[in-house]
Amino acid sequence: MNDPQGRLADYIAMVIVFLMGIGAVMVFSAGANLGYEFDLRRFYDFPALRQIMFFPLAVVVLLVASCLDYRWLRLRDRWWKSLPVWLVFVSIVLLGVVLIPQLGTQINQARRWLRLTVGPVSISFQPSELAKWAMVFGLAAACARSGPNARRYWTWFVPLCLLIGLVCGLIVVEDFGTAVFVALISFVILAIAGVRWWHVLTLLPFAGGGLIAGLIHSPHRIKRLLAFLRPEEWADVAYQANQSLIAIGSGGLWGKGLGEGISKYGHLPEDTTDFIFAIVGEELGLIGTIGVIGLFIVFVGLGWVVVMRCRDRFGRLLAAGIVLTISIQAAINIGVVTVVLPTKGIPLPFISSGGTSMLLSAAAVGVLLNIASQTDRSDSDMCDRADGDSDV
Repeated sequence: MNDPQGRLADYIAMVIVFLMGIGAVMVFSAGANLGYEFDLRRFYDFPALRQIMFFPLAVVVLLVASCLDYRWLRLRDRWWKSLPVWLVFVSIVLLGVVLIPQLGTQINQARRWLRLTVGPVSISFQPSELAKWAMVFGLAAACARSGPNARRYWTWFVPLCLLIGLVCGLIVVEDFGTAVFVALISFVILAIAGVRWWHVLTLLPFAGGGLIAGLIHSPHRIKRLLAFLRPEEWADVAYQANQSLIAIGSGGLWGKGLGEGISKYGHLPEDTTDFIFAIVGEELGLIGTIGVIGLFIVFVGLGWVVVMRCRDRFGRLLAAGIVLTISIQAAINIGVVTVVLPTKGIPLPFISSGGTSMLLSAAAVGVLLNIASQTDRSDSDMCDRADGDSDV
């Protein structure tokens, strides 16, 4: 019996590759301004050229990850044999290392990167991106393994919350937005796993206290919030948000044309990273932005089909975590660029410049493809057996 959704994994892969292709083109367009004189001998020094290199590499990572059985990511009886445990452990270590002034690299007044020098090439790595996906995989594995223990407060819920608090606490020192995002995704996964609602309510005072402490720790965060609420009184702080709206509005319906935008000439900061969606709006217009949003919506729809059809609890939780992480991150970025949300440094998945984010997200989607293919295969086997029984 032919399964009409047997090519579900292929459809998801095509959507993601298309998004990465758009990202490579738009980052190159945003980075190819008059301020750069490209020198191919220093290829890796230019964000626009780096993204072209990361695009095919991310496709390879996507395909390789899709061939690996996702069930190897389960928690084992012996914890040291469990890959999610090691992912979380390595993430915590790297998050601590990046805060050491002699080891962490400070860019734009934030120490979020580790820089590795390989010959003439200097590679930057963002541990918070690894921590984000490590928590998704680790929590999905823990929740799948817990079974009925998922409703226990002191012996299950509290230890996981302490782990989430440790990871987010290390991230929030330099990256408030990512820390809040990791906490949000973590508790969404716990909610999907069936945690009791009153368990989550007990955390609200701690979450509120952490939020206030994070704002007080860095006065510029309070200024950004005030600029979002009263932009006319904080025009200097709201400059980036205002320029983003100008870029999107100037694109009109069809846009100025690929490469014809002017916001990238020093008017819009972070035009290749956090605000790349504004460049899409300026150069490709409303049609281009709707197209990008439409691709993310298609991805969410296809991903949710995988979640609903997967009969394995671990696969279902992991697929849900991957889909929600990418979709919520995309929604937050687009909300920031369109000034629906306060300005925060959250990149647009697969489109913003950044090798760490693209490669890790591609690996995560590769795992989603494997879940989809495993689900399709099991459904096909069941259909074949049913057809065989009906012929008897």
